[in-house]
Amino acid sequence: MNNDRSNILNRLFVVFGLVLLVPCAIGVQLFRINFVEGPELRNLWSEQAIDYISIPAQRGNIYDENGSLLATNSVAYKVAVDPKIQELTQNTMRQVCDTLAKFSSKTAGHYLQKIKRAPDRSRYVVLDNNVSAEAYRGLQQLDNRGVLTKEQYERRYNFGSLAAHTLGFVNHQMKGMTGLEKIYNGQLNGEDGVQQVRRDRSGNIYSYIGAPRKQPKQGKSLHTTIDSHIQAIVQEELKAGIDRTKSSYGSAIVMDPRTGAIKAMANYPTFNPNNPASLNGKNRRNFAISDMIEPGSTFKLVTAIAAVEQQKVQFDETFDTPDDGTIKIHGQWMRDHTPLGTLTFPEVIEKSSNIATSKIAMRLSKDTFYQYARNLGFGTPTNIDLPNEEAGRLTKPYEWSKVSLPWKSIGYEVQVTPIQLAQAYAAFANGGKMMRPYVVKKIMDGKGETVWEQQNVKVRQIAESSTIKQLYPVFRDVVSDSGTAKYAQVNGLPIAGKTGTAQKFIEGEYRNKYRSSFVGFFPAQNPKYVCLILLDSPDIYPPYGGVTAGPIFRETAKRIAGLDNEIEKQIIKHETANENWASAPDVEQLSKKEAVTLLDQLHITYKTAGSGRWVASQTPKPGAELSSGDEVTLNLSHTSATDTTEIPEGYALIPNVGGMSMRKATTLINQRGFETKMVGSGTIYRQAPRAGDLMKQGRTITVHGKAKAMQSLISENTK
Repeated sequence: MNNDRSNILNRLFVVFGLVLLVPCAIGVQLFRINFVEGPELRNLWSEQAIDYISIPAQRGNIYDENGSLLATNSVAYKVAVDPKIQELTQNTMRQVCDTLAKFSSKTAGHYLQKIKRAPDRSRYVVLDNNVSAEAYRGLQQLDNRGVLTKEQYERRYNFGSLAAHTLGFVNHQMKGMTGLEKIYNGQLNGEDGVQQVRRDRSGNIYSYIGAPRKQPKQGKSLHTTIDSHIQAIVQEELKAGIDRTKSSYGSAIVMDPRTGAIKAMANYPTFNPNNPASLNGKNRRNFAISDMIEPGSTFKLVTAIAAVEQQKVQFDETFDTPDDGTIKIHGQWMRDHTPLGTLTFPEVIEKSSNIATSKIAMRLSKDTFYQYARNLGFGTPTNIDLPNEEAGRLTKPYEWSKVSLPWKSIGYEVQVTPIQLAQAYAAFANGGKMMRPYVVKKIMDGKGETVWEQQNVKVRQIAESSTIKQLYPVFRDVVSDSGTAKYAQVNGLPIAGKTGTAQKFIEGEYRNKYRSSFVGFFPAQNPKYVCLILLDSPDIYPPYGGVTAGPIFRETAKRIAGLDNEIEKQIIKHETANENWASAPDVEQLSKKEAVTLLDQLHITYKTAGSGRWVASQTPKPGAELSSGDEVTLNLSHTSATDTTEIPEGYALIPNVGGMSMRKATTLINQRGFETKMVGSGTIYRQAPRAGDLMKQGRTITVHGKAKAMQSLISENTK
């Protein structure tokens, strides 16, 4: 019994002792934590409570060449609340919602519902991701820890879709995705700063006085060569032209041939970089530098330069083309757009004869033709400062078949980009000196100091300057009444260039779908602008480049000339000279109807004397100088000096069209029932057969014209 009691007591003492050890152990641990290891643990807690947040750097701006702001940043304020914090009372919540509603189109009830619908345990309820600066300042005045605001920057493109493909756009992290935003992303981005903050047990962040802070380095700004006025013109005219021709898309480039500076680059359809997801990815691709195409007749520049410089062709040499406009070369048929008959070398380019061009090219070796194509920049990238440029495709001579040389000479079996074509014609316009194209002129830091500046880079001399000078008049005649680009003419503005029309190669064969183009430069005697227009699949007939792209070029050039004081003065001077210079046309022996039609077209006032349906004589006499306001008197008669009863049926008198313009002469000749062959452009100084002869209707009268600026040279050469 005593033993049992003793055992029980012993067990009680053991249990009691163990119970006493627990508070003793806790006490010892508290002593150790507070007094022995306390300072070290407090430092550790302090370190863990400290955190770092980044201070975003502002992305650099992008300007046009005149200082207009194309791309910049706007501040967006994000507002959230912590419903669980004590300071955020119901009254404060109402004040927050009222403040937001005051500066937005939403009601205070809208924001209150957001708070009520939030999960019970939510400590971060976003009320708005983009509030105004006024609303932000109003919330700051509440000075409440439960209201959380955050600044965030957004990219803003001030002119919407203007130069969208050149500028590019950024993603939600402000990283450049395309265009200048991508290729200059490192310079635009800057360097984020860092600020030290504290976190409480709930993870909330608080700044504190004296916290270390590293200021951000703001991004650098780009100053481009883009002229926003020219860019707007190009985009407007390109869109209007695509709508008119019902093309699937198009590209346009305006370039300064003397420096390589890009004044405008446009594609349509386009997109708004403020909302790049508004259109599909295809519309965001810059076709002007990444679209590889067979260029068609614009590539004939290679053949012309190579043949002239290698002395494989003479300017007065003639080429016979088949009556049906087709020829078989090494088993493949080649055709002209229309039968062209016998052509001189300048007319081969002016009329854009595929057959004659291929004959000329076949006088060259494969290696020679290839080298000139490479000299003009084809087959290699231009190295323009834009991303995703394609190099085109120009195969080596050993890869060519028997038909490769003649077909390459007219722009097939070769792929080029629009920027390569623009660069090649810019080199031609610049006396043979090829310049590397570029978009960014200089980069400046936040203090306004230039940290880098673009230098004009000469790539190479494409040919002897004498060769280029010889070919200038040839490509000027392309843009004349007798050339393929007559619809690209601008009164008073001399233009040189070349049209192009190429069938599209689709699923292994050439289809009746075309790419049409025109590339030209102006003023032709001292080029300041090269302009390329390219249309894909125009849905009109005929789809030729002169008919589709030519008018777009004309309207674009006309409006650009209006922005350039020097060119505008030239045009005004030309128009003034025209007003003060005129000569009386020869309307004697014409019918009254023919004479009146001609004088109306020349804007010459007239009066009639006598009666009858024939003009017996005129005052002043044909060729007499006329001043503004002068009028011509038509002396009428019932009979013609030429007895019309002796004119056999189907014949007519050849009219005198000397001194007339090509267009007006053509009208008169066609009225007589004849066809017209035009050589040159401007005022007619020679015709064959001679005026007054009888000739069977349906036959051709050849008229030779020269621009007024060239007349003095003509007279000198004939002395």
